[in-house]
Amino acid sequence: MNGHTVSTDVLIAGGGSVGLMLAVLLRHHGVKSLVVEEKPELSHHPRATGIGPRSVEILREVGLAQAVNEAAVDLRAGKIRGRTLAEADFTEGVAWKTRGAAETTYTPARIRGTCAQNRLDRVLITKAGDVEFGVALDSFEQDADGVTATLSDGRVVRARYLVAADGVRSRVRQILGIGLTGPGVIGEETTSVLFRADLRPRKPFAMCNIDHPDATGLLVTVDGEREWVFLTRLGAEPTPEHIRTALGDPSIEVEIRSVLTFRGRGQVADRLSVGRVFLVGDAAHAIPPLGAFGLNTGVADAHNLAWKLAYALRGEAGPELLETYHAERHPVALMTMEQALLRFNDPSLHWGQDMAEARKAAGAINAPVVHIGYRYGGAELPSTEDVALDLDGSPGSRLPHMWVADGVSTLDLVGSRWCVLTADPGVAADVPVHVVDGWPYGTVLVRPDGFVSRSY
Repeated sequence: MNGHTVSTDVLIAGGGSVGLMLAVLLRHHGVKSLVVEEKPELSHHPRATGIGPRSVEILREVGLAQAVNEAAVDLRAGKIRGRTLAEADFTEGVAWKTRGAAETTYTPARIRGTCAQNRLDRVLITKAGDVEFGVALDSFEQDADGVTATLSDGRVVRARYLVAADGVRSRVRQILGIGLTGPGVIGEETTSVLFRADLRPRKPFAMCNIDHPDATGLLVTVDGEREWVFLTRLGAEPTPEHIRTALGDPSIEVEIRSVLTFRGRGQVADRLSVGRVFLVGDAAHAIPPLGAFGLNTGVADAHNLAWKLAYALRGEAGPELLETYHAERHPVALMTMEQALLRFNDPSLHWGQDMAEARKAAGAINAPVVHIGYRYGGAELPSTEDVALDLDGSPGSRLPHMWVADGVSTLDLVGSRWCVLTADPGVAADVPVHVVDGWPYGTVLVRPDGFVSRSY
């Protein structure tokens, strides 16, 4: 296929969750994309399991929220702990889950439990369009009109824009010579063991801290029945016996499917765009895992960028709009990395109960605020604890959620386009106007990504 040239609007290097999400969003906006992924197939070994409320809102926007909810695991407990799984106490986990469920009045997002990354990807690829596995981006050059990229199979791709979703060691970022800010590699090397074991008689849970001295680690659900991940620092090749020790059941059959090793990272690219090339997800920022911020920040990157690329490709906006991608997402990435690092050094800031004062003293922000309460433009947040206070209709913040009909949120009214929300039936505008009874936030102009552009 050497010398064969193909063309597309957007070439996406990397077919992980964020690359696939960007492809879904671009297709939603009527933009043609091509995803190339070096691996031969979708990864079956999940690196993340927590899908945050903002990500569920975005899935709702593109019509995939129900499919992801069906792929999720229905849980009765959040995080539990015990010397082994057999000795774990579910009480604390149930209380934690109840607290989380009580804090969802600020969003229409609902997901019944946890959805591992591999299960999410199987949903995303159904609406991602053209995705090619076993093909990597080797090199590229950009000019005033587009990007010319050479793939590992010899083909040449001519695209209007290139987006790097190619991970923490991004080749695209390296070719561009973009530096990194942050501590880089942190913590000890962790082994992630994907295994199969039939644990169906036990109550469903999200994760379990195992304190056994011979198998200390974190057990994480994948499907809630037979597939699990065990995160540990064994210092040796994991065996089924290690897993049986953690489970507290010497008789159970264990099949190890794959083993990965990794260390946490805290780094943010100094630039998220250069000309017609953009960075998203781990290529743009590596976030330490505690808090479930990494994947969700990448999904928000894709959401911010997709509509801007669509408007630029249709000739409805100039390069100035695309320049706002770095201006808006870079501060969010830095803030998120800092918050994850605080939790990495003191996990109680995330998992502990009644930790508002401790978070304030440490400079930590409550997790829902990190996920959804940030705002573009640098304005100070009204609250670092109560996300509902931050979603107040101010410019730069995500549009406040209100139910306007059975199952219909004000966020649904946006419809991925510019619009106005108001309680005043006399308001007229060049974009759709939605009059909402009891709307207390004045008249607001809303962007296609659901963020308030300005208020009147």
